[in-house]
Amino acid sequence: MVFLSPIASQGSEMSNQSGTLYVVATPIGNLADIGQRALDILRSVDLIAAEDTRQSARLLREYGIQTPMIAYHEHNEAHEALRLAARIADGARLALISDAGTPLVSDPGFRLVREVRRLGFPVVPVPGPCALICALSGCGLPSDRFLFIGFPPRGAGQRRVLFQSLAAEPGTLIFYEAGPRVQETLTDLCAVLGEGRHAVLARELTKLYETFLEGSPCALAERLAREPIQTKGEHVLLVEGAGQQPIREDAEAERLLRILLAELPVKQAAGLAARISGGRKNDLYRLALALAAGQNEQNSPL
Repeated sequence: MVFLSPIASQGSEMSNQSGTLYVVATPIGNLADIGQRALDILRSVDLIAAEDTRQSARLLREYGIQTPMIAYHEHNEAHEALRLAARIADGARLALISDAGTPLVSDPGFRLVREVRRLGFPVVPVPGPCALICALSGCGLPSDRFLFIGFPPRGAGQRRVLFQSLAAEPGTLIFYEAGPRVQETLTDLCAVLGEGRHAVLARELTKLYETFLEGSPCALAERLAREPIQTKGEHVLLVEGAGQQPIREDAEAERLLRILLAELPVKQAAGLAARISGGRKNDLYRLALALAAGQNEQNSPL
């Protein structure tokens, strides 16, 4: 792998290369989270396509950026994508930003990126803040496998159908939700998944009142009913996957492992028990070690 020095990287990026779309991540709350590369690009391009020009104007004012902006959002995306792609084909350098975070993650931009690529011009992602990754890194739920769903449907019936379809998903589930609907969404999750799942509600990430609330969806819904202030702001909701609940050292797990340990080494017994029961292999392995140690003590001569 070859790494460019900061000077070499900046020199090649800031060249007068024409006909380029930059997909630029911007802060999700704390304006200090933007990177120098993103600032350099926003200053140097010919035009910034922003989801909400009024919202983005605050960021540009903070850093003294005077690049012209144009509105690009879900209501005009279909025709603006073609028009902006044509400008790039004519040699313009354009930056795409959303209200906050990484564009295209539950935000418009897909049509523009697809059209620019179809025309054969470069699309350059400029990474940075992303609410779902920020929440996942701090929530304490497994991050080796996760499924990002975005905003769930607004209607309760459609939400419950969606949640039922995700009930067997083994990875951590990640949703975005608006404050006015977050309590209803938790109530529907409770109805579908019950009390058995752990959930985390990450609120106002990187802002002054950043909060992580934990508990089952049922418990979180009840807490928001008692504390409506917790519904204010932007939310990322993370829910434990179907295969992530630690297996209890109960009679059934112990019975299964004792049978397998009679024929198999500890590691193989734990692996097979995990496949049979759906439990976590590490938890079963620890239980198998304890059982094997107990059997060895019983079998050792006095």
